Amino acid sequence: MPELYENWGRMPPPPEGRRAIEAPQAAVFPVAPNEAGLLPRGNGRSYGDTCLNETGVLVDMRVRNRILSLDLQEGVIEAEAGVLLHEITERIAPHGWFLPVTPGTQFVTLGGALANDVHGKNHHRRGSFGAWVEAFTLMRSDLGTLVCSRTQNADVFAATIGGLGLTGIVTRVRLRLLAVPSLTICETTHRLSCLDDYFARAAEADERHEYAVAWIDQLARGARFGRGHLICGDHAGKGDHTGRARRPLFSVPFTPPVSPLRGVALKAFNELNFRKLRRAEVTRNVPFDGFFYPLDRIGGWNRLYGPQGLRQHQSVVPEEMGRQAVRALMECAVAHGQGSFLTVLKRFGDLPSPGLLSFPRRGYTLTLDFPNRGAPTLALMDELDRITIEAGGAVNPYKDARMSPEVFAASFPRWRRLEAMRDPAIVSDFWRRTALRLDAGRQHFGAAA
Repeated sequence: MPELYENWGRMPPPPEGRRAIEAPQAAVFPVAPNEAGLLPRGNGRSYGDTCLNETGVLVDMRVRNRILSLDLQEGVIEAEAGVLLHEITERIAPHGWFLPVTPGTQFVTLGGALANDVHGKNHHRRGSFGAWVEAFTLMRSDLGTLVCSRTQNADVFAATIGGLGLTGIVTRVRLRLLAVPSLTICETTHRLSCLDDYFARAAEADERHEYAVAWIDQLARGARFGRGHLICGDHAGKGDHTGRARRPLFSVPFTPPVSPLRGVALKAFNELNFRKLRRAEVTRNVPFDGFFYPLDRIGGWNRLYGPQGLRQHQSVVPEEMGRQAVRALMECAVAHGQGSFLTVLKRFGDLPSPGLLSFPRRGYTLTLDFPNRGAPTLALMDELDRITIEAGGAVNPYKDARMSPEVFAASFPRWRRLEAMRDPAIVSDFWRRTALRLDAGRQHFGAAA
């Protein structure tokens, strides 16, 4: 059966599937079959349409998955763009190294992590993924093969980090690593009685710990509004050096006709999850995969959101607006009668990203996800966008499949600089419905004038 090339939000493919070709092994840019162009694609873990090219062709990068070199003294690895993060971890962990920044899944390609400039639970200490990229090789349809770094082709370097795969085909990446005593995590979990409790503790948690993130019970009401757990972690002095994640606990074998992640079932899950912490503070050593990648332990977990898939909304708002904006975003979901299964709240630090269009920036980032209910869910997402932009924040593009061109422009005011450096043979569904619509509108009004 041919691969359908969905996104992780399970946006339905056309009946015949999406067309794809394998990434070329030679340094020759593939020929775009039509004006719809190409789009390099990693492992499809983006939630929206940044990894889709409905009318064009996807270039499947997973075939370029070799680790090319590893400097154990300096802590630098060079690998092809299609290698998965878990493959890197298994190679480097026995030698005392770990990924300096890792997102919530280990099944992301190296090129995908660069293209989205992903962040982790330690942004306050290490910044975004792009801050650790030393150099990469980029194939372009118009300029040939470029080696890009902070000192060589620096403008293309900045545009490609967080550039959503639009500046060319990244073939190999040179990445600095983080020295760690072990991959086992000493985890300290604090019970949060309400949302204000989180804001009172967040800065201190970042100062004391390498990693910090909060799970929030988005359905709690009254004085308990925003209750949850603040989860902090540091690498234990002794522990795992294999870097091998455990087998999944189970896999979801099919898509249920109605999502169980809503209504009474969701309320019961949140209650149980909150109460599993029997004391105000608990410290224990935990395996790295459970700390960094809890959802990876459930195969096909995105099927639980039902046949219409899921909608995720991730925003970042300035630190001074954090308490007010985060409360407004959560109250908005309640007002729309929708509950978020996994509500995650984190604090981004001051470390700037080298990327032109990177999402992480100083402030608070809130992630909400919902079973897709069609028009009611879209109306909620639009309102979440409005609250975010009015607070001076931004909406994450690689979690999105519906933001308006205006919200995109407000989130990323430097987007035209990326458009100027976009490879003319590369485009995505996301870029068509946001940036290219903005450009088309500007040209239309310019002609009318």
